[in-house]
Amino acid sequence: MHLDALFNYEAIKQWLPYIARGLNITLAVAFLAAAIGLVIGIFINILSRRKVLGKLAFYYVDLFRGTPVLLQLSLVYYALPRMLTVLLVSGFGVHVDLRLTAFSAAVLTFSLNSSAYVSEIIRSGIHSVDKGEIEAATALGVSKFHIYKDIILPIAFKNAFPAMMNEMITLVKESSIVSLIGLQDLMRRQQIVTAQTYLYFEPLIVVGIFYYAIVKLLAFTGKRIEMRLHHVQS
Repeated sequence: MHLDALFNYEAIKQWLPYIARGLNITLAVAFLAAAIGLVIGIFINILSRRKVLGKLAFYYVDLFRGTPVLLQLSLVYYALPRMLTVLLVSGFGVHVDLRLTAFSAAVLTFSLNSSAYVSEIIRSGIHSVDKGEIEAATALGVSKFHIYKDIILPIAFKNAFPAMMNEMITLVKESSIVSLIGLQDLMRRQQIVTAQTYLYFEPLIVVGIFYYAIVKLLAFTGKRIEMRLHHVQS
């Protein structure tokens, strides 16, 4: 079968730049969520070392790991602003119409969701740290804060790095659901093109190539960084 029968090349040339602009949104949501999720994940591990706060951290992680990210996104975008508005009015008499942009809701949702997984990844990395190194640092009089910051976290980060890269890749792929709240990422722009041209195969294949290329680039970059980390700390 000739490829011209499958691909409408003239149509692809017309709408390819439009779909490609959605790449900025896809990457921005994924990378911002990964960065914020990493910070929150580290903070959760610090809190979990305390008895009462550790319980709250456990329920937080359990909640976000136990519910679909689509449900979380819908609650943050549609329900959270309304709930906060009602609380402000009923509690403080403040009449404010709170709203979240689709981009803010997407970044907030994926940051909170990712932090739950990252916290568990970091926790497993912390448990992999040799206790002998901690005992040696304690014997030398190193403070608990510096042991955690200079010994435990760097080693845990190196050990957990492959899993964290997998979480980054997962974020890129899962971010495709932001199209459901109108954010014009790759998938949303594909849907718009399909609605206007009645073409399904070509736009979907193009978007799939974009996602595949991003994932392969992240995987390659992760491997290079992982090799460098092992080389530096070996």
